[in-house]
Amino acid sequence: MTTAQLDKMRLELRRGVLVLAVLASLKQPHYGYSLRKQLQDGGIDIDEGTLYPLVRRLAEQELLSSEWRQGEGRERRYYQLSELGAQLLSQLTDEWQQLNTALGSLLGTATQEKQ
Repeated sequence: MTTAQLDKMRLELRRGVLVLAVLASLKQPHYGYSLRKQLQDGGIDIDEGTLYPLVRRLAEQELLSSEWRQGEGRERRYYQLSELGAQLLSQLTDEWQQLNTALGSLLGTATQEKQ
């Protein structure tokens, strides 16, 4: 497998979990840069060209609420989980945990078979 093919597969794998990561991070209000920093600190590197459109889409779907606030000398749009977003986060978290358990079992079996 080429590096380009591997990179494409990694991107596909990550794409599905970014919504969950963003929703989980927005239990507390954040503006764009602080959200990106929190995700990076948590081990999820995401560029602005991916993050900002995702946050806007989630806000349009009413999963996030937003408000302008004065902070550090300028106005910033802060985003936070809406009630609907909190419900979705709970459902997606349950789904993630079930998938993670099933996948862990499969990957554990695959690892044991190699040995």
